[in-house]
Amino acid sequence: MPNEQFLTPEESADVDAALLTSSEKFLTRLTISSLRLLTIIAKDRGVSIEELTHKQVIDWFEKDGKIRREQGIEAAVLKW
Repeated sequence: MPNEQFLTPEESADVDAALLTSSEKFLTRLTISSLRLLTIIAKDRGVSIEELTHKQVIDWFEKDGKIRREQGIEAAVLKW
């Protein structure tokens, strides 16, 4: 999978420019990134974001972690 970018430089700059506290900026970045990741998970599971269950999200993270451990970080979606 190509290296996914969960927050673009433009989005990051917009968050920086927003009249928000540091905590609010962090949560805003996290929310934007989470939306991107939920979109990937929903597509992988063949459902809409609204249809995703917490179990599907957990299963997806387990699957991505297994890929990272077995095939290396570049094969996984999350690069950490």
